[in-house]
Amino acid sequence: MALPIEDYALIGDRGTAALVGRDGSIDWLCLPRFDSPACFAALLGTPEHGRWLLAPAALASDTESVSVSRRYVGPSSMLETTFTTESGEVVLLDLMPSGDGRADVVRRLRCTRGTVRMQHDWAVRFDYGNVTPWVSREKVADQEVIVAIAGPDKLMLRGPRLPHPGNGHRRHHTDEFDVSEGEELTFSTTWVHSWHELPPPIGFDERIAATLRDHEEWSDHCDADLPHADLVRRSLVTLRLMTHAETGGIVAAPTTSLPEHFGGERNWDYRFCWLRDAALTLESLLVAGFANEAREWRDWLLRAVAGDPHDLQIMYTVDGARQLPERELDHLPGYADSRPVRIGNGAAGQRQNDVLGEVMIALELSRAAGIEESAQSWAMQRALVEELAEHWDRPDHGLWEIRGPARHFTHSRVMVWVAFDRAVRAVEDHGFPGPVEQWRELRDRVREEVLDRGYDASRGTFTQHYDTNEVDASLLTIPLVGFLPADDPRVLGTIRAVQEDLMRGGLLLRYRTESGVDGLHGDEHPFLACSFWLVSAYAAAGLQEEAEELMGRLCGLANDVGLLSEEYDVVNGRMAGNFPQAFSHLTLVQAALALR
Repeated sequence: MALPIEDYALIGDRGTAALVGRDGSIDWLCLPRFDSPACFAALLGTPEHGRWLLAPAALASDTESVSVSRRYVGPSSMLETTFTTESGEVVLLDLMPSGDGRADVVRRLRCTRGTVRMQHDWAVRFDYGNVTPWVSREKVADQEVIVAIAGPDKLMLRGPRLPHPGNGHRRHHTDEFDVSEGEELTFSTTWVHSWHELPPPIGFDERIAATLRDHEEWSDHCDADLPHADLVRRSLVTLRLMTHAETGGIVAAPTTSLPEHFGGERNWDYRFCWLRDAALTLESLLVAGFANEAREWRDWLLRAVAGDPHDLQIMYTVDGARQLPERELDHLPGYADSRPVRIGNGAAGQRQNDVLGEVMIALELSRAAGIEESAQSWAMQRALVEELAEHWDRPDHGLWEIRGPARHFTHSRVMVWVAFDRAVRAVEDHGFPGPVEQWRELRDRVREEVLDRGYDASRGTFTQHYDTNEVDASLLTIPLVGFLPADDPRVLGTIRAVQEDLMRGGLLLRYRTESGVDGLHGDEHPFLACSFWLVSAYAAAGLQEEAEELMGRLCGLANDVGLLSEEYDVVNGRMAGNFPQAFSHLTLVQAALALR
């Protein structure tokens, strides 16, 4: 079985990413792109579904005690794991070199004391652990390598001491060897299309130094004058890692089907670009001072939504493609026996009326940051707002992608107001052309409707949708987007109601699943982004002490290298859901900014 979710760390090259466990095993890696089929999929099954293990043999055998500590090297995504055994100590550096235009994973092992017996397993399983490749030994640039090939994929393992697969259809490729003080061994795995020649080796020292330099230069722009500055910086680096360097698309998470409820069906594929999540990520990066990412994302958005505004989707692939068919992988048992394992996402076809509001906020912030608006980009925004003007009063599935009936979700209606409001601002403040009188009228109509139908005066709170008295944590964003002042009695009443109904172990649920609104079986755990929203709402309302206390508790949930998942199991004290989760990290950044 895979490790607890919090025992993993992320490495990546801004094209894809891998999860590395505290046990030295890479249990998840999709090549060459975030949404490509995994070649190491033990995260959702067993080692038989593919992994790359490099760790002291004693860690697996339990014959002696082994202590493990981890850290990222400075502000980079280069992971350093130190294994201390009774006989010695080794340090493992894991990274995916950036900027080389290749799909490489580099693992450098250095013995700093004594002698340590190491175990090295390289088990490649293409197509999410379903395809065992043909394995052979070949020579590239006068160096012996191991090559695994099946269908369109080819992986090559380089190193001074290779496992012993023999030739042919072999399931285990393993080795044990001793490493002594002062020795340094570097291994690498490289992906290419199966019809391409194997590439020459990279200069490891040069690429490691260049990768560290790239991260240091980027993070130097991060504002250090923030509460929990180290965790904010790690969150920003993580968000950058989930931004595709070539296309500018921002994935919601690098994983699929890590469960929201262990053993249940709430398992989704997050390796795609939600307009909402990407826009919120962009907001966090912009406010933190990173304008270049905004320009890249704006250009990705233009390409993705080009065409008929009526065809706008809520999510796309990292290159802007529209087809994300959802299917189930029956051969994988799932993380903690959580089935089904899904790839693709059927929510791509949903209508979610809040999305354009998030996009318009991000683009308004881009203009305020001095990013020049092109005629084409404003024409696209105008077309999308005009399409919304035709259909704004339709029910939708909301930001939580409800798989039950479409409803008039209050948060969605507030974000419709936001879309018209930011469109009006673009005309009034920046002089762009548009039917501003119509947009003002629609903005006022939506506001009146929300205050009339989305507010329960008897309890003094906004409601999840127009036909219920249930609340939803998304209502906490009402003051954050400017719909009402944070000290408005209706906002303060909503904060109280959300706390009363949704707080579990000091953290917030998204909504009460027992209401049946989402059409799914089972429960879920508190959703971390919702609690960060509460921090921001507290801060906006002047409740500084409450905000700081909750922020400290939330930051204490990050794992040893500063990463957060989607949800948190407060009963068992463990992470749940896809990991690391952009939504959690971006709302952490926003909460820190709100506290300041």
